[in-house]
Amino acid sequence: MNDMTFLGLGYMGASIGSGLVLIGAALGIGKLAAAALEGTARQPEAGPALRTTMIIAAALIEGLGFLALVICFFAVMNLAMPKGEAAPAAAQTEAHK
Repeated sequence: MNDMTFLGLGYMGASIGSGLVLIGAALGIGKLAAAALEGTARQPEAGPALRTTMIIAAALIEGLGFLALVICFFAVMNLAMPKGEAAPAAAQTEAHK
């Protein structure tokens, strides 16, 4: 397999990973909002406290999703960089022994 095949597989893996991250973050925030709205409907006087807690938890979920997207982006950038040959470095360590 040539280098372009590995590059294409890396792009596919990063795109699938970022898609899964976005789906997971959306499901998490949706479940969080549904639970907060249900709690507010059951006990309206607890609405402000639930809203504050929900916003903090949603921010944490968004931050984790963004971090995972950045990791996928860095993986793609690392795959796109040209790779040097490891043989000269190995030969130098053998010569210094």
